Amino acid sequence: ATYQQGANRHLTNDKELGYGDDHIASYEQPSSSAFFKKLAIASLLVAVGVASTFVRGKPGMTMQPANMTAPATAMSTSTADVEVSSNGKLKLFDAANRYVLEDYDSKPTFSSFLPAVAGVYGKPVWSFYVNRGQAVASFGIKSKEYPILEFNAANKAYQLTPYIGFRTFIKGKRAGKDFMSEPFSPATSRNLESSEDQDDLPKRVMFVGANECEIRDIDSANGLTTSVTYIVLPEESFGALVRRTNITNTGDDAVTLSALDGLAKLEPVGGQIEWGLKEMGRTLEGWMGVYQAGEGTKMPFYRMSTETGDTASVKIELEGHYLLSFLESSKKTAELLPVVYDTNAVFGSDTSLLEPDGLKVRSVKEILSRPQFGQARTSSGFAALELITLQPGESISIASFYGKASHIEDLVPIAKTVTEAGYVAKKFEQARTMIDALTSSVETQTTSHLFDGAVKQMFLDNSLRGGMPMVLGNVDESARYSNYDEDDRIKVFHVFSRIHGDLERDYNAFYIDDTYFSQGHGNFRDVAQNRRDDVTFTPRIASFDVQMFLAFIQADGYEPLTVEAVIYFIDDKNVGAEIAAEATSDPASAKTLTEVLNGGSYRPGQLLKLIDELKIEMTMPRERFVDRVLAASTDLPQATFGQGYWGDHWDYYIDLIDSYLAIYPDGEESLMYDKELRYFFSTATVKPRSEKYVVTYTFDGQSKHILQLDSTIFDTDKEKEQEQFRSGKTGILSFDAYWQRTPNGGDAFTSSPIAKLFLLGAIKFATRDAWGMGIEYEGGRPGWNDAMNGVPGMVGSGMPETYEMHQLLSYVKKVVDKYDRPVVVPAELAEMISAVTVALDNLDASAFGEPKSVEFEVPIELFTYWDTVATARETYRAKIQTYFSGETHSYDASTMSEIVGRWLEHIEAGMARAITFGSHGHGDDGTSGIPPSYFSYDVTEWELNGLKNKVGLPLANPKALTVGRFPLFLEGPTRYLKTVNKDKSAVSDMYNKVKVSGLRDEDLKMYYVSASLEGQSYDMGRMMAFSPGWLENQSIWSHMSYKYYLELIRGKLFKEFFDEMRGGGMLPFMDPVKYGRSLMECSSFLASSAFPDPSMHGRGFSARLSGSTAEFLSMWKLIFIGSNPFIVDNDGNLGFTLRPAVPAWMFQDDDKNAASPTYDEDGNVTVTFKLFAHIPVTYHNSKGTDLFDIAPNSYKVTLKDGSVENIDDGVIPSELADKIRRIWDIKSIDAYF
Repeated sequence: ATYQQGANRHLTNDKELGYGDDHIASYEQPSSSAFFKKLAIASLLVAVGVASTFVRGKPGMTMQPANMTAPATAMSTSTADVEVSSNGKLKLFDAANRYVLEDYDSKPTFSSFLPAVAGVYGKPVWSFYVNRGQAVASFGIKSKEYPILEFNAANKAYQLTPYIGFRTFIKGKRAGKDFMSEPFSPATSRNLESSEDQDDLPKRVMFVGANECEIRDIDSANGLTTSVTYIVLPEESFGALVRRTNITNTGDDAVTLSALDGLAKLEPVGGQIEWGLKEMGRTLEGWMGVYQAGEGTKMPFYRMSTETGDTASVKIELEGHYLLSFLESSKKTAELLPVVYDTNAVFGSDTSLLEPDGLKVRSVKEILSRPQFGQARTSSGFAALELITLQPGESISIASFYGKASHIEDLVPIAKTVTEAGYVAKKFEQARTMIDALTSSVETQTTSHLFDGAVKQMFLDNSLRGGMPMVLGNVDESARYSNYDEDDRIKVFHVFSRIHGDLERDYNAFYIDDTYFSQGHGNFRDVAQNRRDDVTFTPRIASFDVQMFLAFIQADGYEPLTVEAVIYFIDDKNVGAEIAAEATSDPASAKTLTEVLNGGSYRPGQLLKLIDELKIEMTMPRERFVDRVLAASTDLPQATFGQGYWGDHWDYYIDLIDSYLAIYPDGEESLMYDKELRYFFSTATVKPRSEKYVVTYTFDGQSKHILQLDSTIFDTDKEKEQEQFRSGKTGILSFDAYWQRTPNGGDAFTSSPIAKLFLLGAIKFATRDAWGMGIEYEGGRPGWNDAMNGVPGMVGSGMPETYEMHQLLSYVKKVVDKYDRPVVVPAELAEMISAVTVALDNLDASAFGEPKSVEFEVPIELFTYWDTVATARETYRAKIQTYFSGETHSYDASTMSEIVGRWLEHIEAGMARAITFGSHGHGDDGTSGIPPSYFSYDVTEWELNGLKNKVGLPLANPKALTVGRFPLFLEGPTRYLKTVNKDKSAVSDMYNKVKVSGLRDEDLKMYYVSASLEGQSYDMGRMMAFSPGWLENQSIWSHMSYKYYLELIRGKLFKEFFDEMRGGGMLPFMDPVKYGRSLMECSSFLASSAFPDPSMHGRGFSARLSGSTAEFLSMWKLIFIGSNPFIVDNDGNLGFTLRPAVPAWMFQDDDKNAASPTYDEDGNVTVTFKLFAHIPVTYHNSKGTDLFDIAPNSYKVTLKDGSVENIDDGVIPSELADKIRRIWDIKSIDAYF
């Protein structure tokens, strides 16, 4: 087999690989290193060649031009693609940059997944794998409701995968002796704790790539090496998991083999069956059957007779899962292999599936000659191979495709496609090059291959969580050079996104659309964070993300939970008919396509699927058609309420705005004032305090207290409003139902972005707690740390949201001061602000003064202010509950600036007050000077108001409050640092305090998400249910740690930042033995030193789709680009400047694991990275020192027309700066320091 791999180096020796003795597998097999070296040479292992982009050598050598987007080159096979270090252990990464796990099935367990990326014009299959058995633990279509191999949570997957998953059974004869083996069987796994010689047991290795997983079983006893590689079929009109099983004769003489290779349990199509499999699996089998698309058993089709719903409407099932297997050939069309689907034929009476009792007593030929039965049972899917003879060194490759087809008749054309000569090899090659092309946006070349590879993996995983933006509507050259803000034809659509559900995050219901332009929904917080730097990598999206997320701000100051893909619709039906006529070949097709285009909203994948299903004859290429249709369409963001109102969803707007302004500083005024955005309309309403302050017993039943419960309700009035937009034809709510309107059939109410930000800031200011410190979690859900789920019930509040409010209102004030333009807001908001102003006046006129010592009881002056402002907020919400009146109020810039400035003074007083109160926990007396994260409030006096909640408990109005404190959490100082990041000394002071606090895990050199929670109340949330060091209880939560590290580099603590990185705090520089999985892949959390089992300390759990990737990419941006590459001078002229923070060790490093430095023609060390996903930038470092926050002395900008611009300054002037931002005309940039 041959592969392609682009945009990496050709790695040939220990030094070039960059992984020496410090980056090696943890376990050294007793007396086996020489044995494995011999096997590594003898086995037919695929060598993956990679294209070189630089010549590395001595100073003065000429550096070849880097073609960082060059097509990959196929390389020939060799005898080894893994290397052995001097100590006899396998190196951590192979030549294809795949993570290598030696003795994988004996190492601590982990789970991961294939990306489920089939390309823009492919149909994905989801697939999860573990380091047990033959790896793949579950796969299917769309969601875990539609499995081909049943979804099981990680703890069960580790146990079941070797038995119900993929299996390979081999019967062989060598030199007259019969043998039977099962590669990858747990029965022959090595025991790494044993001191006995285990050389007769198979050696097993797992290779984890960005878009593939391979396992190998090197069986010296039987002279066979079996490898299995999995990919998701890329760029095809049907979806499939592709499995390639390669069996090689590594013995000294010929061997004759028969084999069964495939899936022990293969589920049929039958609607959403996940619940049924778990709850009534035996009954469900009554619907199951296996059908054949042709003669024999070569094209089995697994489906239920009908869907299983017990309703009056019966749906006959036509769709089915298929298995197509054959011996791979590069020269001729392959013939399908027969399939054994009768589980009993393979396993006999062994219902545990431990042993193939049926195969033990019969040959493969005999099994195939007997009748098979697939009705009323869960079937298998084994490709059957009979009597193949392999000479020494020869191998066979069984290719198997597992997927779903709409009808049994589809199997014949699918089979015809996949069995074409060379098809499988081409698709494996394409799976690699496709992912490499997607991740080339952040291609980076330093002396650390580990770091360079991690950047690409982080970019991929970030895109899977937030989506990868595609710019569409490129109908002509003018559109191609325009961005989303400049040209109405330009549209942005995010592909490949999904919620982070997997074997360890089994609680999340992920969904991956099985269409072209595949995508799935995501949680608001996740998507908002992981799209933070979209505009950095794709400048043409301009303010798209900012506008979309600000549109989701509701009138009540909250946001929906679930973000869905953008929808499109064509307003002018004549335009729809015109496009249909251009794109089709006959009048009937034109008529049908016109009806589709004018029939309502669509997404690109749905549109192409309809065209296929309706058999519309198209003459226009699909890429051009998509551009043409979207250019003529209007876009509209989509979301759904989901459940609850989280306290932090709005925290991420300023990050999005800052990223936009780093690329488009000249677009700020237009964005803030000249756009009009809607208000999202959810069916949930936040209750006033009088309806959610519940009088109930304490946990011991000895007294009563107040809990804030059931903070939101499903609002039937809002439901009635939405029902007006339900289509009588389709029964579906139109998109107009999700946007707040004015009464009596009025239009959706809109405001400018600056007005919506002001509205949001005003509501949050009016939601501060009674001491004026944190923002109350009065919507029923906490903030980022959602394991604090009990804090809203404790009438709790959060300082992280206060720090974000400070940032938000500071930005609003800066904008209104800068542009001196009026801001128009809803009249209802202006009324609330007037009430807040009066309350502030009364507070300022009162006798209240800052207490000289900590007092927990809320002073009467502050209580009165809190009660008055909360009432004003509740009154406002009651007025806008269903409609805006449509009336507005205009604030001139000076008035708004004065209002916001006054608010900021009170916010800053509350921030200082919070540090005075401090935290309180085990070994923490509150004097650390580190900002606390959360507070609770005990209602010490109340009066019943005569109301009861839904279970009959009395409701009350508060009359007095006392504040409670919590231990330290890392989120507090992390968010606080955003408010002082212009003050390096303040950042340094806080860093030093945190480093010696209870937040530091000194053993791991990392930071806990919380200090010790010993002695805390279980009321605070589920984190108290976990063991210390696990999940959110004093573990290392990667996302918050990375947020903290990001603030260090933002605050210009460069030395401290890189010390933390290389000291093991960040990937890829963690201890690989402790981490227990690929150093390229983030984990949600690491078990910390607080966990009782020391063997778990530092191990990563819950793979990959983490917010950590967003923080990592923001760090990458600051390291290689700087915070603000585009600037506007005092005369309004645009400029471009690079101010990196690249440490000297990325240019030249004496570490034994480092790659050789790269030199330019003058002998200067260089580093190269990709700017805006297109432009190679090379830094020439004449002194070889740290480049920390300094601009280049000069630039050389090479254009694609061959011309060169030399700039002897640190700032590139306006015209050329604009060309760089538009990317297409720029070939490369060289910056000289």
